[in-house]
Amino acid sequence: MGGITLERDGAVAVIRFDRPDKLNALTLAMYDELGAAFAEFSDDDSLAIAVLTGRGDRAFCVGADLTESIPALAEGRFDISAWDAAHQKHTTLFKPVIAAVNGLCLGGGFEIMLSTDLRIAADTAEFGLPESGVGVVPAGGTLTRLTRQIPYAWAMELMLEGGRIPAAQALRYGLLNEVVAAPRLLDTALDRAHRLARKSGTALATIKEAVLRLGDLPQDQAFHSEALYGQRAFTSADAREGLGAFADRRVPDFPSRRGTKPSSD
Repeated sequence: MGGITLERDGAVAVIRFDRPDKLNALTLAMYDELGAAFAEFSDDDSLAIAVLTGRGDRAFCVGADLTESIPALAEGRFDISAWDAAHQKHTTLFKPVIAAVNGLCLGGGFEIMLSTDLRIAADTAEFGLPESGVGVVPAGGTLTRLTRQIPYAWAMELMLEGGRIPAAQALRYGLLNEVVAAPRLLDTALDRAHRLARKSGTALATIKEAVLRLGDLPQDQAFHSEALYGQRAFTSADAREGLGAFADRRVPDFPSRRGTKPSSD
């Protein structure tokens, strides 16, 4: 049947859509499992960074299973807000999440990718929001997120026309950070993750929380809140250690990282 898996690689959680025979399409149970995996990652102090990817080389995730999840929504058996944890709406997950997009990234898979912080794709990946072609809409965060992440005209083209774009075009649109040869995808994502895991956990979490919460505030209010976030970071134990290490010309031993496991490399 497949599901969502979470494996540990030192301080990195590798979360996978694990239904490759169905292009990693999401069942109702998988939405719940993905939300639970994000919560497990968030609550585990030994984990610093997550990499989200799909099992196999054909698909990252093609979204909701059209034989189960979409009919359940259409029949009104539950509200789409039941998937908020999987889509990271109203999130309090402030640890970084890296998407490693290994194939088709469509519909709900595209929407979940939009909730991640860094995105690396295989050069064979394709992206699309086909919802309008079957009479539904990308309401898993995309109606809110997409026009905030890329230019309006490109966002509307993706949502209205429902076509697919290759990885190179997704990179040009600003949806991705990097495109790599497919065999290098997971290693590239893990390398980034382990490098991030050596940075201050306090600083990374403060950056992500502030960016998510300040974006819609009026500018003066945002500046005031930004100063509070900055002060929290500047007076933290990580800042004391980081500045001391800089002065001593040594590698910092951040208190926020002392419970995490280093990478094997």
